[in-house]
Amino acid sequence: MGKPTGFKEIARRDRSYESIGTRVHHWREFMVPMEDTELSRQGARCMDCGIPFCHQGCPVNNIIPDWNDLVYNGDWRRALDVLHSTNNFPEFTGRICPAPCEAACTLNIFDTPVTIKTIECAIIDKGWENGWVLPQIPTHRSGRRIAVVGSGPAGLACAQQLARAGHWVVVFEKQDRIGGLLRYGIPDFKMEKHLIDRRMAQMQAEGVEFRPNSNVGDGIPAARLLEEYDAVVLSGGAEHPRDLPVPGRELPGVHFAMDFLTQQNTRVAGGTVADEDAILAGGRKVVVIGGGDTGSDCVGTSIRQGAASVTQLEILPRPPEREDKALTWPDWPLKLRTSTSHEEGCARDWSVSTKALYGNGRVEALEMVRVDWEKDSAGGWSLRPKAGSEFRIETDLVLLAMGFVHPRHDRLLQDLGVELDARGNVKADTEAEPGAYQTSNPKVFSCGDMRRGQSLVVWAIREGRQCARSVDQMLMGYSELPR
Repeated sequence: MGKPTGFKEIARRDRSYESIGTRVHHWREFMVPMEDTELSRQGARCMDCGIPFCHQGCPVNNIIPDWNDLVYNGDWRRALDVLHSTNNFPEFTGRICPAPCEAACTLNIFDTPVTIKTIECAIIDKGWENGWVLPQIPTHRSGRRIAVVGSGPAGLACAQQLARAGHWVVVFEKQDRIGGLLRYGIPDFKMEKHLIDRRMAQMQAEGVEFRPNSNVGDGIPAARLLEEYDAVVLSGGAEHPRDLPVPGRELPGVHFAMDFLTQQNTRVAGGTVADEDAILAGGRKVVVIGGGDTGSDCVGTSIRQGAASVTQLEILPRPPEREDKALTWPDWPLKLRTSTSHEEGCARDWSVSTKALYGNGRVEALEMVRVDWEKDSAGGWSLRPKAGSEFRIETDLVLLAMGFVHPRHDRLLQDLGVELDARGNVKADTEAEPGAYQTSNPKVFSCGDMRRGQSLVVWAIREGRQCARSVDQMLMGYSELPR
């Protein structure tokens, strides 16, 4: 620890943002980076706390106190090496991870955690600016070939680790561009896509081959992969969205959130969307059903498209403004979270459920009811509509952002014959030794959202790295890749 009293002397500061009036008129990232001198001061706040709970909070187990100390001392190059030792893509997590590490920080007991996410992002951005991020080309090749199906963060992390272990890796992606939901689900104002492109260039130099427009199971027989490759990794997403089974769901103007977000990301990338398929919020009264990150992304996107109004609805109760530290710390707390998109102009409501949608040729209104949540005799929660609390909301565009239930049960999974767990995800034990992340087909592995269900990008990177080690171990009898 570089400055033993830093946490007592220096107040928490974080990066700022462009003004709302400026940023809602473009699709670029709007973070304002901090100066190096201030980043050094923020790194000095990291305590010698004995047990760094930030390690527990971070799914990839970033060695946070070490690189905080290195930033405090101005050794950015070594800080980058420490950061990369656990995280393949810190420029992704430094932008879109919700930072469970900061929730677990000892200083968060006083609501002043170290600005870990901002320091992480600054380290990797400086690394790219100074040309320190280079391909790590293996000194030998094993001759083994691995197919990775899905190019989201789990697939990319798995592919990079396997390539660095000396294997030939081919990444199959059904979309026209590589990146999965990083590319098409995350709005550019949260993460610009050139960040993916430059990592792709690095990975290609390391020996990874990318094949977009390659839908395994539909056009490319899954059996061919089993014949041509020594191992297959399923690293797709949990793409089956939770639907809204109420009267009027079939009305025009009601869409899944990911369809809406994917279209806008396509436009920003220079692609086109057919007029008859276009989902646009301009001039419309938008209602977003679902209070999570995807719903927040719909809010920011709708505002930039020029929506007349945006309302976000959540079936769960409104969380407290501040968590009870004695009950929650260092775990991830349930508390009210207001995103930058919410700050741009959005009405929010909680404990409401949709009864029906109405319209004449297009959705025009939602019938809602307020609900109470009650605990039953078994300790589970159930909702009860409040009598006489029904109300209507006028709308002409409804976006369903209620999460995802499991991967699509399509030909890929059917042809491979892999078992599913009780939630409909691909079944694979992460703790088995050997055989972690191995499915019921010993040649097939699975990681990321396809295995664990809808989750965070940082969890996807963790699982991709761990899955790569397991595949390497299966093929070679041992592995020097980190667990």
